[in-house]
Amino acid sequence: MNVMTAAHSYGLFIGGEWVDKQETAPVVNKYTQAVMAETAVTEKEDVKQAVEAAKSAFQTPFSMYDRYQILLNVARLLREHTDEFANVIAEEVGKPINEAKGEVARSALTLENSAEEAKRIHGEGIPVEAAPGSENRTSFTRRYPVGIVAAITPFNVPLNLVCHKIGPAIAAGNSVILKPAEQTPVSALLLARLFEKAGLPKGRLNVLTGEGHVIGPMLTAQPDITMFTFTGSPKVGQLIREQAGLRNVALELGNNSATVVHRDANLEKAAELVAQKSFNNAGQVCISVQRVYVHKDIYAEFLQKVKAAAEQIKLGDPKEEATQMGPMIAEEEAVRVEQWVKEAVDQGAVVETGGVRDGVFFHPTILTNVDQDMKVCRQEVFGPVVAVDAYTKEEEVINRVNDSEYGLQAGLFTNSLSFAMKAMDEIHVGGLMINDTSGYRVDHMPYGGVKKSGTGKEGPRYVIEEMTEEKIIVFNR
Repeated sequence: MNVMTAAHSYGLFIGGEWVDKQETAPVVNKYTQAVMAETAVTEKEDVKQAVEAAKSAFQTPFSMYDRYQILLNVARLLREHTDEFANVIAEEVGKPINEAKGEVARSALTLENSAEEAKRIHGEGIPVEAAPGSENRTSFTRRYPVGIVAAITPFNVPLNLVCHKIGPAIAAGNSVILKPAEQTPVSALLLARLFEKAGLPKGRLNVLTGEGHVIGPMLTAQPDITMFTFTGSPKVGQLIREQAGLRNVALELGNNSATVVHRDANLEKAAELVAQKSFNNAGQVCISVQRVYVHKDIYAEFLQKVKAAAEQIKLGDPKEEATQMGPMIAEEEAVRVEQWVKEAVDQGAVVETGGVRDGVFFHPTILTNVDQDMKVCRQEVFGPVVAVDAYTKEEEVINRVNDSEYGLQAGLFTNSLSFAMKAMDEIHVGGLMINDTSGYRVDHMPYGGVKKSGTGKEGPRYVIEEMTEEKIIVFNR
């Protein structure tokens, strides 16, 4: 089965039906810049119909085991169509084909994990009888789905981050309205076809395409939507929270990730992983390494090794197996990164390698002689740029890592248990990776940040807690 149509034209998915629209928007191949697909543009009435379909579906029984079976079937179908989905991701994102295949594999695992968690949703016994006067009472809690979940996803991981939202939402028994990123909606639409094929009840998943700044307010204006889950910029996340009011909101808002390389670290391993996790997906990953702090005793040697690793990265056509880094999502983003690097150089930074833009490509770039207040250190670059600086004392580097508005994940390379424990307690992030970079993640672990990196956790087990409501039941015997 080929889940793509010959014409590569996609309607909206509402109430289990594909809805064509007169107005469409192009999706371009990020490498060739040719139009690869046309997608429907959502209007206000479409949002209302999606909400009604989701509401109607939610009122129909949907057992835990049925949810489990459907999610497991979609995971199986996704694995069967790995090459097809990987090719789409390579085209619509510009992600190298090997990374794209890895994303498909992870997406299937995310759905599989969600399926397993669908059978594990449970409450707990509450010993109310321990309170004087309640000796005759018995109590326990149960968890119930919140209702309709609106999921808004980013361009950089267009399949797996969709699965991280709709998989747990469906596992928890909710209905979902998905708004994928306008730059990369095709993989999400193809996934909807797999859910359709797997027998998902109509209305349990609805997909609306179009520009986020237009559709977002249409969604938050719908009072029947009970939860919003969003991955993207802090600016948009704050806007959604303001518009959502008292409704549930889960936000994953990015980072300017730091990794520390201590003097006792394995330099070869640290340099290899820093280069890998600074430039994968052209640095367009929330936990991409952006700031590296290296102990002064090993700074020169580490810089030499990471520079050599970065200079070996092959840029090119994402569809070619040898390509290790593809284009950025748009030329305007490559131009923005170029401007940030030039600004840093004007302020005294030194380009050790890279710093060159070639159309939509920006070459892997290492900066030294940086200042903590430069834009490339203070804000989220979301591009293939890493700033490397030296430190002397443990307390000093912990303070520098914490000197950020963000706090998603951080990395620390050290063989000192004492330093690792100190960093564990004092670095203010949602996740600390010891002897790895900030870029480490597996899909069933709790994933989420502090400060401006957002609120709530991803990972099927943890997000199901966010997507369910706990009710206490008390029996008076």
